[in-house]
Amino acid sequence: MSRPLHRGASGARISGSYHDFWDSQTNVRTEKEDSERDRSSDQSYLVPRFPFRFLLMDNSASKHGFTENGFASDHFSIGTPRSRHKLAMLFLKFSLVLIVIVALTGSFWWTISISTSSRGHISHGYRRLQEQLVSDLWDIGELSLGPSKLKELDFCPEDDEYFVPCFNVTDNLAAGYSDGNEYDRNCGNRPRQNCLVLPPVNYKIPLRWPTGRDIIWFANVKISAEEVLSSGSLTKRMMKEEDKISFRSASLMFDSMEDYSHQIAEMIGLRNESNFIQVGVRTILDIGCGYGSYGAHLFSKQLLTMCIANYESSGSQVQLTLERGLPAMLGSFMSKQLPYPSLSFDMLHCARCGVDWDQKDGILLIEADRVLKPGGYFVWTSPLIKAQTLNRNKESQKRWNFVRDFAENLCWEMLSQQDETVVWKKTSKTSCYSSRRGSGPSICSKGHDVESPYYRPLQNCIGGTHSHRWIPIEARTAWPSRSGLNKSELAVYGLHPEEFIEDSESWKAAVRNYWSLLSPLIFSDHPKRPGDEDPSPPYNMLRNVLDMNAHFGGFNSALLEEGKSLWVMNVVPTSGSNYLPLILDRGYVGALHDWCEPFPTYPRTYDLVHAEGLLSLEAGQRRRCSLIDLFAEIDRLLRPEGWIIIRDTAPHIESARALTTRLKWDARVIEVEGNSNERLLVCQKPFFKRQAS
Repeated sequence: MSRPLHRGASGARISGSYHDFWDSQTNVRTEKEDSERDRSSDQSYLVPRFPFRFLLMDNSASKHGFTENGFASDHFSIGTPRSRHKLAMLFLKFSLVLIVIVALTGSFWWTISISTSSRGHISHGYRRLQEQLVSDLWDIGELSLGPSKLKELDFCPEDDEYFVPCFNVTDNLAAGYSDGNEYDRNCGNRPRQNCLVLPPVNYKIPLRWPTGRDIIWFANVKISAEEVLSSGSLTKRMMKEEDKISFRSASLMFDSMEDYSHQIAEMIGLRNESNFIQVGVRTILDIGCGYGSYGAHLFSKQLLTMCIANYESSGSQVQLTLERGLPAMLGSFMSKQLPYPSLSFDMLHCARCGVDWDQKDGILLIEADRVLKPGGYFVWTSPLIKAQTLNRNKESQKRWNFVRDFAENLCWEMLSQQDETVVWKKTSKTSCYSSRRGSGPSICSKGHDVESPYYRPLQNCIGGTHSHRWIPIEARTAWPSRSGLNKSELAVYGLHPEEFIEDSESWKAAVRNYWSLLSPLIFSDHPKRPGDEDPSPPYNMLRNVLDMNAHFGGFNSALLEEGKSLWVMNVVPTSGSNYLPLILDRGYVGALHDWCEPFPTYPRTYDLVHAEGLLSLEAGQRRRCSLIDLFAEIDRLLRPEGWIIIRDTAPHIESARALTTRLKWDARVIEVEGNSNERLLVCQKPFFKRQAS
């Protein structure tokens, strides 16, 4: 069992434990120095302790033998030999510093005078080194001064309640983007304005699952009453009931969605949607998902649906889906590839999703094919398909013919067409591409067939055919056995069974410990923290979970084995080893992401944010962002009263804990049993309420 080391909330609570630690260390050093001074006073002056003590001082530093200026308080007399020796040493140090400054200055001017053609590059590189040095020294200085010296972040303006960085349609239109490209993600190089996003007036903590799937608070999302009343399509049906929005089965929506899901199953040749798992379907990418009704219905069938849709300033499909406790993220593939590996999903679903598949010469269908597993299904529901429409409208007939013929050139087999819905099945054999009739998209070369692109421009060639993961979905082990990979499957990812089993077992033990820590008691002075003798938090305490450095997906797997009613967004950082294909093949959902950029979702998305080894990983990279940038983004993603669990090396955890006061988080450091080099940082985000104006 882990045990607490010290805690910190805002202001004094962290500060006290931080300085007590340094007080004890300083007292020990002072006693040792006094005894050594009696034996050899000359050597004692060479100990380089003054600069570090100065950085680590607080207002009570004088009790350690230092004044407020950082120098020793044991003043010396000018006339003694000891004092003359000290003056000589001080003069020598000053001379050395002066020599170094002169040498660096001379070296700098000599370097930039080598060639006028290279002067700009040298000056730019030197300036970058200077800026990095200043940044590093500032970080060290901030942390060493102690939490009481760090300024808390301000609250964001009211206009930022629903702000999503990197998705600004107005700016994109002004920059000349059009034809749907204005919805694309565009982070650019804008400096971050770190602040704390307050929830809207009348915000309430979401209802727990499964109640929260059918009822959400009206004040928690940005949607007008008119938008609620105008909703009525298959995937966008809801009712406003006083201060709530209801998706209950009492409405016609549930029955129609059940009938719709049953229809799709029959078109595939199954009795009903409960049999999807039998043919290898576990994960579904729902493009333009409405309000997540298809995924909400299938969740009880052990099917995991990821909603992806464009950014919307009001009535957002992604925001409402997440508020219901269902997987979703912002994304548009009008010009860039999605942040998923090739061959990621067992089914793609598009019910009146707003994507014109016949546009851009079929390149959107090529991207859909890239993320679809061999033998997977593409389900499209659109008025364009309905026979009556085709007979009346030549333009609709032309568009439908293009999509149908292009799908055939992608080696998709049309299984069935009923009313507005058509179902295709992707080929399981790569040999199909060489036997195609007519002209179709070519196969990507090995050099262009990147398995895990990160918002790369759309490719006009068929990807995934060179992958070792080209395995038909019906040949894979059915869920839930699919989450535990066998020896031959692990070999595809270069893993040994022992490594995978060890990772899984360690996460099982960690999750049991984590769950017992999720109580405000750990921040109090209560004599005991929650443990085995106390009731554990309920199984449905959390719903939306973000793992910022998912590794093999072991955290996700352990949570499900413990019977927790939740889903996990498994994020694989672009700066680390890419095991996202393995995670998706296990039957989970996730995405690639660069954590120096904002995550593509709305504020107040997750109940728990987890990061294991992320700080160490990012520290080893050339940083384009600081630790406070990362923590401010976590705060944006987290719901009020949400939890943060960070596991990393002790020095990184100390640095992180010192910054929690700036975000007004309650925080506590916990020792990891059996591992003296690592610590847990457990935090909770307070519920700050905005006052009605």
